[in-house]
Parts: sequence; structure tokens; C-alpha cells
Amino acid sequence: MNYTQTLEFLFSSLPAYERTGTSGYKPGLERITSFCRHLGNPQRNFFTVHVAGTNGKGSVSHMIAAVLQQAGYRTGLFTSPHLKDFRERIRVDGEMIPKQKVVNFVDKHHDVMVASELSFFEMTAALAFDYFAQSDVEVAVIETGLGGRLDATNLILPIVSIVTNIGLEHTALLGDTLRKIAREKAGIIKKSIPVILGEANPAYNEVFETVAAENRSKLIYAEQAVACTPLGRQGDRQGFRLVRTRDGHEFEVELDMAGLYQYHNVITATAALDFMHEETPLSISRRAYLEGMRDAAANTSLLGRWQKLADAPLTICDTGHNPHGIAYVARQLRESKYEKLYCVVGFVKDKDLAHILPHLPREAHYLFTQAQSERSVPAQELAAKASIYGLSGEAIETVPQAVERARELATEADMIFIGGSTYVVGEAL
Repeated sequence: MNYTQTLEFLFSSLPAYERTGTSGYKPGLERITSFCRHLGNPQRNFFTVHVAGTNGKGSVSHMIAAVLQQAGYRTGLFTSPHLKDFRERIRVDGEMIPKQKVVNFVDKHHDVMVASELSFFEMTAALAFDYFAQSDVEVAVIETGLGGRLDATNLILPIVSIVTNIGLEHTALLGDTLRKIAREKAGIIKKSIPVILGEANPAYNEVFETVAAENRSKLIYAEQAVACTPLGRQGDRQGFRLVRTRDGHEFEVELDMAGLYQYHNVITATAALDFMHEETPLSISRRAYLEGMRDAAANTSLLGRWQKLADAPLTICDTGHNPHGIAYVARQLRESKYEKLYCVVGFVKDKDLAHILPHLPREAHYLFTQAQSERSVPAQELAAKASIYGLSGEAIETVPQAVERARELATEADMIFIGGSTYVVGEAL
């Protein structure tokens, strides 16, 4: 197979959650455990950091990977989904896995993967583990796909587990309350492996405390380990003043990721990196931390997090796609400066629009659209549902057409926002 045929196999021959939704979700660790045993358990050849959570896990994973890279470690990074190129999911020192490596892996293990009935995500995770081992990776940052307890990545034994926060998402699969979802996410906690909770919440703190106690694992509340004060924009970056609780040390850090919500992610990543330096075999200097954070997005090629696409009109895209994430996006929109706001938005069918749409600004003009995915809500249907919440605009069938229409309508003093779905952002990019 060539690379195109290989991708067609990965995406089409077996059901993928990202394409079909709940029907493509195959929980459980039996298949991935068996297949990794077939590969020689490559995931045991390097240190790992395991990151779960409703929002922020991608940003936190990229921050940590960037700092580890700057500290001189050969660093793997496994994230999902991708926005433009499948290979974004698997990186070593910021570089995407070569196409030929993807082709070779699938050619070599095709029959076993089919016989094992692996899901798309299971195949991708195993590919990442195998490539990291081949590439002499020293430490890999592994982001969960969905949930935690039954996620395909949960066969790793990390040096630290991280849960960024808990919000309502994938309720049909993970549970319909914060406590139920927290229980699934807390499933990444391993015996005697410390866990860092990024954002505390009385609604679910007890869940993590209970699971950590059951596993005799140290639970670290990031917000108790690090105090943070935003310093605002500093050129193309935003600044933060941090105070480390354990010794009172105060320092300032710059981050090349926009978005007010990165405040929470900076706290989580900083607490995790400080723990790694203090209590694991990894050594992370202050200089590596500061330089890694300063160029985190650039050095790991992070896309879609309050990413600026143009200046006049200001055009921003963001992958926030659940109530928790959209609330952050809406707050950022309220604090942005523009004469008129145009929003190109689309969503997938399993999203709780009744808890998402009320967050969005009513004064904006909406270009309701749909990505090229079986899971997308049709543009006309989305427009009708949005009107219930006072959101008005026009329905446009494709993302490129919707973006083009927004550009036709907007003046240089206006703002265009593109989001609602990872697929919408991916097609816009």
C-alpha cells in the first residue's frame, strides 16, 4: 500500500469513533494489550506522562513535551485528533512521524490488526508506541483519546498521571454527571503513581481523593502547588507570574499560546513539571522550563488553540467543542475588540447543544455550517436549533463557503471566529 491507501485503511476499514460516533467506540484494554504484546510491548521502553481531562489536555501535553524537549530529552508526543494531517498525532521532538513509517507499520501488521478487530484509535496508539521505541524516545507524553479507565492508552505505566479538569462530555459513553465522568477519567490513576488534578471542583474532588487513596497514590492539586497571576499580552505571547508553594519561589513565564483559558493549563503543566523535576528521574532546569513554555506551540506545532489566522479582519479559530470549552471561548469573545462579530460554527450530533448554544454571543452574525463528517449536524438543522437561543444568521453547507462568506461580510474592524467542532477548525485550516 502507498500512504494514501494506508490512511484509507486506517480510517475506513474499521469503525472509528471520530468518524461515526458512539458506534465506533470500542472500550477495553484487551485488544490493545494483546497487540502490544505482539509488538514486544514497545510502550515499556521509555518513561511516559499520561494526560486526561475534558478540556486542556492537548495544550498541557504540548507544554510538557516542549519543556522536556528543551531539557534535552528525546520526547514523544501522542495526541488526538489531528486537524490537517494524520501524522500530527505522533511526533518526536516536534517532528511528525514520516509517511513511510506509517505505511511500513500497517503493511507489517495489517493481518494481525484486522484479525484482532482493533479500532482506529487502538491501531494509532500502538503505532505511536512502536515508533517511539524505534526512535529511541526517552520520555513520551501520552494524551488519552476518550475517558481514561478503558481508553486504549491506559495500558502504560506512567511516572505521573494528569487530569486537567472534568466537564460534561460524551455523556452517552462516560456518564451523565460530573462524578460519573470523573470516575472514568480517574481510571488512569495507577497504584503508587502520583496524580495531578489541574482544576479542583467540589463536584468531583472526592472521586479523585477516593481513587487515589484506593491506589495509594499521591494526589496533587495543581492550584495548591502553584499560584498564578496573568500579566496580559507581551507581544505575540502572554505572560504569567507564578509562585511555587513548596518554597515560595516567584518567577515570570511567557507562553506562545493565546486564549485566556491557558491560565489553567499553565498551572497544571507547571505543577506537573515541578513534580517531575523533584520526584522522578527527570531533571528539568529553570531555563529549560522558561524556554520550553515560551515557544511551546512553535516547537510542538500546536494548532487550533485560539489561533490567529488573519489580522484584518481579526480571524480566530479554536477547537473548544463542549459546554466547558465553549464557555471559555465565549468569555474570550466577550473580551475581544471588534465592531461586529461573525461566527462560523458547526457541531457534531452527539454534542449537548442545549448547554452549548446559550453560551454563544447573541449579537454575532452566524454562518452555520457543517464539516465533511458523518457526525456533523446539518447546517439548516443547526440554524433552526440556534434560533431557539436567539442566535441568528445563515446556513451554508460547507466550511470553506462559510469562511468565504464571513470574509465577504466582515470589514477590517470586525472579527471572524471559526469553531464549534474540531472538524470545522480542521477544514478551515
